Amino acid sequence: MNAIKIAIVGVGNCASALVQGLYYYKSQPAEKASGLMHWQVGGYTPGDIKVVAAFDVDQRKVGKDLSAAIFAEPNCTAVFCKDITSTGVTVQMGRVLDGIADHMAEYEPHRTFVRAGLSEPDQAQVVQLLKESRAEILLNYLPVGSEEASRFYAECALEAGLALVNNIPVFIASDPQWAARFAAKGIPIIGDDIKAQIGATITHRVLTDLFKKRGVSLDRTYQLNTGGNTDFLNMLNRKRLSSKKKSKTEAVQSVAARRLDQENIHIGPSDYVPWQNDNKVCFIRMEGRLFGDVPMNLELRLSVEDSPNSAAVTIDAIRCVKLALDRGLGGVLEGPSAYFCKHPPRQFSDDDAYRLTEAFIRGPA
Repeated sequence: MNAIKIAIVGVGNCASALVQGLYYYKSQPAEKASGLMHWQVGGYTPGDIKVVAAFDVDQRKVGKDLSAAIFAEPNCTAVFCKDITSTGVTVQMGRVLDGIADHMAEYEPHRTFVRAGLSEPDQAQVVQLLKESRAEILLNYLPVGSEEASRFYAECALEAGLALVNNIPVFIASDPQWAARFAAKGIPIIGDDIKAQIGATITHRVLTDLFKKRGVSLDRTYQLNTGGNTDFLNMLNRKRLSSKKKSKTEAVQSVAARRLDQENIHIGPSDYVPWQNDNKVCFIRMEGRLFGDVPMNLELRLSVEDSPNSAAVTIDAIRCVKLALDRGLGGVLEGPSAYFCKHPPRQFSDDDAYRLTEAFIRGPA
């Protein structure tokens, strides 16, 4: 089948894990491949995805071949595929806008070196680069809180005619005005805020749904997360967290038997622990009442490598968007957005979102 040509905005840990995965699974026979939700999506395998353009603002990555940039500092995710030859894709300088929190420059060795004499492109230049690359899909991998920058690249995608997979909690797909613009142009979009394969949000949702199905009253809950990658460093600026906290909280509230009062639910990033690198540690506590209002509580600790956990879902989102392009579909892909993302336009239970996504993949039979 024809290659699925993608462009990446933000060559950080998540992009590194995704690109490594494309090469890793290319060498894996289907019968031995593990760690994927789907080997094929509409006939497309991981090896059919090709990166044709990439943007970043860090001088340690800009101007380098993507094969080198994904391993450049401050990236610190697991290296599970070293044998990546030159991709022929040079990382281009992108727009900074609000893509970097000011406090990032205070931290070593994860200091982000931006600009360095490199001129930032305007919208017309980014659109031209996207068109020249022949990319079909744009992946937004910008840091949490990049509201202006995300909207800038969404505008570029619309103008260049690219589909969008919005991996971060800036509300594009779930904003009716943005969704309508993608629908009007016949351009598919999946968003917002990618769920991990087995991460804090999906685990918390499943447990919350379990309480509901087993008749246990959930009275209060929290989810605390720590990590040592630049995502957690970026989120030390609490002003950048409003959409992230809303996204994660709503993902859990939407599957509860009854919505919890604000003071009884706390979900969000907690702290930056440098030596954890890309390892994310999540603590979940749930307090409820069983038969006869007898109290109970559940505590869980989850430790995962954060970026491969995200890439496992993104690789399916990319292929679902490609199916929409093949079928001439535009606008928000409702089922895949609900299954792959924390803050879709419409929330479904994970079981229903799974069934909707499988039906979408099978096609309009």
